[in-house]
Amino acid sequence: MSLPGSDVILQRMMALHPKIIDLTLDRVWRLLAALDHPEKALPPVIHIAGTNGKGSTLAMIRAGLEGAGVTCHAYTSPHLARFHERIRVAGKLIDEGALSAVLDECYTANNGENITYFEITTIAAFLAFSRVSADFTLMEVGLGGRLDATNVFDAPAVTVITPVDMDHQQFLGDTLPEIAGEKAGIIKRGVPCVVGPQHDAAMDVIEARAARLGAPLMAYGQQWHVWEERGRLIYQDETGLLDLPLPALIGAHQIKNAGAAIATLRVLQKGDAERAMTDATWPARMQRLRSGPLVEAAGSAELWLDGGHNPAAGDALAEVLAGLPKRPTHLICGMLNTKDIAGYLRPLAAQAEQLIAVSIPGEANTLPADDTAKAARSVGLTATTAPNVADAVTRITESTPHARILICGSLYLAGAILRENH
Repeated sequence: MSLPGSDVILQRMMALHPKIIDLTLDRVWRLLAALDHPEKALPPVIHIAGTNGKGSTLAMIRAGLEGAGVTCHAYTSPHLARFHERIRVAGKLIDEGALSAVLDECYTANNGENITYFEITTIAAFLAFSRVSADFTLMEVGLGGRLDATNVFDAPAVTVITPVDMDHQQFLGDTLPEIAGEKAGIIKRGVPCVVGPQHDAAMDVIEARAARLGAPLMAYGQQWHVWEERGRLIYQDETGLLDLPLPALIGAHQIKNAGAAIATLRVLQKGDAERAMTDATWPARMQRLRSGPLVEAAGSAELWLDGGHNPAAGDALAEVLAGLPKRPTHLICGMLNTKDIAGYLRPLAAQAEQLIAVSIPGEANTLPADDTAKAARSVGLTATTAPNVADAVTRITESTPHARILICGSLYLAGAILRENH
């Protein structure tokens, strides 16, 4: 009997819980037990939490390991164009047959019980990983850490906490220490933890938990340092100094993400630090679009795509734009209604001529374009709306043929663009 396609099963899974997000591990443990605990059969886990830079750091760790011939499973979220992107089995995106099989197995074992979409699909990833040999499992936290569906490993090989900032306050708490406490929930007894740059309030919480659990810290500015010097990346820790190419991922903030990736490879005593810099790819992180219908419509204008969506991401993006060769910059922005819109846009106001707001196509939680435009005006941006991105691109290129156009504000918008523009 042939299985239904993954899209059909994923649609069914959406109906298994009334909420998209409901943080607890009870349902996860129940289904893992029903499946005979596939999480216990995984290769050593590298578990990554943080507000910004999780995906980029994971991509660089993976590039460094695979560049040295080390095989990796990798789990990331959300996906951009297709769900399959979330699950990389021994270096390759999961194929449709294998994905349908593990989804169906999880759906059947769950037996109609309440479980969120993220929880059941995360368990499907564990199942897929448990059946194929690899050297490591790279696991990105979905939301928070302490109660995230990925937080089921007693003894990972290493944990990593990238910069913690304000985001998802409705789930994680209203203050930086509260949010840091949730992220620090992945720290395990005696397991080394690599820590990226942090605000003092977040670092205090992380250090306190690590001390309580006897988890050795490898923290930025303490046990390791990284900086750019004469177009090279310099990394230093107690083991010595590395002189490396700059990361393939664009932006000054990627220097520190790269440092966290190198520190992780040093803890593991595996991987090729140079390949971590040169080979990493991570779509929709200041990605230059070079082909497809939108690029053709843009003519001689540059077209860029970025999925960052919180104030810290806005700061990083503004810094990247400031460092690019001078060109009139126009933003096309769509955001979710759960985000700090003004906080994200405020740093970008100095870098852009104007913003055209769009609603995210097919996304129930999109902020209406009018509301995005209003928030943009409140921070000093000239802002209008458009019915869709294609219309906005046409409007910009008619008035400014050589513009730099940045489509930004949400990974969901980025995913829609990558699907439509292939």
